[in-house]
Amino acid sequence: QVQLVESGGGLVQPGGSLRLSCAASGFTFSVNDMGWFRQAPGKEREFVARLAPDGGRRYYGDSVKGRFTISRDNAKNTVYLQMVGLKPEDTAVYYCNTFPPGSSASWGQGTQVTVSS
Repeated sequence: QVQLVESGGGLVQPGGSLRLSCAASGFTFSVNDMGWFRQAPGKEREFVARLAPDGGRRYYGDSVKGRFTISRDNAKNTVYLQMVGLKPEDTAVYYCNTFPPGSSASWGQGTQVTVSS
């Protein structure tokens, strides 16, 4: 079955950086677009970034363009999200998934990112 394990979150001051990782298993990682999503308290889950299987085409949500970078290592079945210039409004639980996302059961536990002074 699909398993997605996110890590790398934490508490960071505004303007700081974090690198999230997501280890994937249970499907053919190297042929799937992968994405990052986030959900802030009281809000719907939203799209953050998407990356093609070969690491070529990248897409970003408007609120993170120029600050976040998605990348992947197909040999390790891992997708990354480098975040710089973090803002309080980036505070959320961050999830990875295929793009488009799989079933509701495919979501992992996410990793909490809190941006606060």
